[in-house]
Amino acid sequence: MALGAAACGAPPAPPSASTASVRVDPARIDRVRGELPAGYEFGAVADGTSPVDVWGYGAGWVADPPRCRALADPVSDATTTSGWSASGPGGIVYAVVLGSPQPVHLDSSVLDECGRWTLAGGRGHGSVTFTPAPAIDGAATVATVTDSSTVVEGGTQTRSHARTVTAYLGSHVAFVTVVTDPGSPNPQLGQEFAAGLLRESVLALRG
Repeated sequence: MALGAAACGAPPAPPSASTASVRVDPARIDRVRGELPAGYEFGAVADGTSPVDVWGYGAGWVADPPRCRALADPVSDATTTSGWSASGPGGIVYAVVLGSPQPVHLDSSVLDECGRWTLAGGRGHGSVTFTPAPAIDGAATVATVTDSSTVVEGGTQTRSHARTVTAYLGSHVAFVTVVTDPGSPNPQLGQEFAAGLLRESVLALRG
């Protein structure tokens, strides 16, 4: 069993190879749509969608330290993409599973270096920190909070807050991200919702 991150934010260790080989059916990610509250509108996600894409950073973004890039783009050579997005009063939710031509591992040395890091791309910049990750049998998990600012026309800054939880499932990586507007007057979906949706997603993917 992979250990969830401790309260201090220390990330978990990767699972053993034997537990990481459980079969995954990416099409089953659609089964967890019912976990969202009422009032959400669903949409598709583009091929190769990674956490950094839903955080709002396009091509050419950079990470500092550079090795932390793997946490924002865990499957840069994805061969399959399944998932959905949903927009509603509590924020924008993404549930995605990426397929890789080979097993994807959560590198503990990267985690040691990336307790807090920054990224930038286009007119946006942000900081990423660890939060406690849910424990999921047979999977390494990691959870992050990304706070971003983007300079828009006229010099005005917009801010966003993204909570992402990721599970490494052999040759697949599943992640759930909840993006919220810090200035919204509506109650926002939080870390517990993202963690719970990831757990349900992994159960569905494994059938």
